[in-house]
Amino acid sequence: MGQSVAVVIPCYCVRSQILPVIRQIGTEVDRIIVVDDACPEESGRFVRENCFDPRVIVLKNDKNLGVGGAVLNGYSCALQLGADVIVKLDGDGQMDPCWIKYLIRPILEGRADYAKGNRFFKVAGLRSMPRVRLLGNAILSFFSKISSGYWAVFDPTNGYTAISASTFALLPIEEISPGYFFESDMLYQLGIVRASVVDVPMEAVYANEISHLVVSRIMCQFLYKHLTNTCKRIVYNYFLRDFSLASIELITGICFVLFGTTFGAYHWTESIRTGVTATTGTVMLAALPIILGVQLLLSFLACDIASTPNMAIHRFLQEVRKRESGDGQELEWTEHATLR
Repeated sequence: MGQSVAVVIPCYCVRSQILPVIRQIGTEVDRIIVVDDACPEESGRFVRENCFDPRVIVLKNDKNLGVGGAVLNGYSCALQLGADVIVKLDGDGQMDPCWIKYLIRPILEGRADYAKGNRFFKVAGLRSMPRVRLLGNAILSFFSKISSGYWAVFDPTNGYTAISASTFALLPIEEISPGYFFESDMLYQLGIVRASVVDVPMEAVYANEISHLVVSRIMCQFLYKHLTNTCKRIVYNYFLRDFSLASIELITGICFVLFGTTFGAYHWTESIRTGVTATTGTVMLAALPIILGVQLLLSFLACDIASTPNMAIHRFLQEVRKRESGDGQELEWTEHATLR
């Protein structure tokens, strides 16, 4: 394929599953980076002593950084090793390594900067997913669309992902959530740099492994973080980096809805207190701003959906890197150097 592929496997209490996972990784992968996230089972040492695959490198975190922190350490290592594409694969056996070749294809072909698995593509396959996870993922997927701006992407908590190394180098590592919100926060950060993201249909494997992610426990935390990211994304994209008709629609729509709601609530309260029925004009003065405001907000939403990033940027970034390092020839604005 001509490009180096590295796989990062965060390890925490997966000693019984990690070796079979590594053995199933195909020849399309050049490096396998196992990150022992202060695992109490010492998964890293176990791999170092029992795995003889020359592609394997074991990293050990002195303290537990969470799944996101472990993956980011692995990403940084892969970047230093010169990987072009970096895949994140869990070590608990829920992600079949046979999907790696499909996951990296959109990136190698220059169609995307980030690819992620989507377990919701086949309806029949959802029967194997626990109902709590199914409901939780559906809710979180909706909020992830709003916070990231990737309206066509689903299943945000799916950690089976691949990213272009050039794109990863653009992201502010210190600002990415190190915990279970890592995958969703990655989508938000990718949206800020206008990277192209695609879903890759795949099936999850649910056997006897123990998941450390309790959906009911982290739901409120996720919703709060999604709300925070939504506000930051809108302010940055529509008021700091750009100001367009959509920005005006958002401001005007919010003002109309707030005015209509406040005005209507006040006169409704006064009507109850005094026993005097509000006039038709008063009712219309409250209702019309709300109707207009909702229409403007829907128009803003349509603009936001239409502006979803759909051009891969990593090919261009690779050309710029060659020019800056002096390894390549002078960058020419031809078809191979433009965003496609």
